Amino acid sequence: MTLSMVSLRASLLAAGLSFLASTSSVTAAELTGDQVPTSAGPVTIHPISHATMALGWNGLTIYVDPVGGAEAFAGLPAADLILVTDIHGDHFNDDTLAAVTGSTTKIVAPAAVAEKMSPAVRAATTVIANGATTSLMNVGIEAIPMYNLTADRLQYHEKGRGNGYVLSFGNLRFYIAGDTEAVPEMRNLKSIEVAFIPMNLPYTMTEEQAAEGVLAFKPHIVYPYHYRGSDVDKFKALVNAGSADIEVRSGKWY
Repeated sequence: MTLSMVSLRASLLAAGLSFLASTSSVTAAELTGDQVPTSAGPVTIHPISHATMALGWNGLTIYVDPVGGAEAFAGLPAADLILVTDIHGDHFNDDTLAAVTGSTTKIVAPAAVAEKMSPAVRAATTVIANGATTSLMNVGIEAIPMYNLTADRLQYHEKGRGNGYVLSFGNLRFYIAGDTEAVPEMRNLKSIEVAFIPMNLPYTMTEEQAAEGVLAFKPHIVYPYHYRGSDVDKFKALVNAGSADIEVRSGKWY
């Protein structure tokens, strides 16, 4: 082999290593966003869109209601755990689930969602009903009923079909409400550090109803999400007027 060929081969090898390094840096991307400290490390809150978010904790990446296709998750870490709340298209999309579910990914969903899954996605899914609890990857998971109460909204979410979730990360509990009004099961929650609360009509609730529900169970931090068309500033003002101990935070869901 001539010296020029050796030099060329070395150059190509260096270029290849450089490409691999840059590819690895993309693959190893980390979630960004607010962090909430727990006894087992911080939880990173990464809004994606509308009802979709990613949470990072203790080396795990958790997707909530992944929709929007694989492109919505480009540059994000692969999912270890996925939570699905309901059958509606802004919460459940089988093609997106298939795209973001790896060989070791675990999914948690209610039965109504599992029934609509393709076989491969269903095989990775643990089905839990309202009131049930489980634990996966050291994350405690409790299924909370989510449904409508107002007469002209009852057709959107009947009780028992979808799940909200309380997730336990170390010593702290996070509540992801899903599509719901301020139902008794929400109002009676205890010891919630962070809550994600929806408000948009006609599917969930008004700003007043959302604030009333939050003031009943008093999380330390609340994020409005799933709020397209709602007045988040109004919600924040109502919560602040009712309690100085609840911090309303904004996230870039839109």
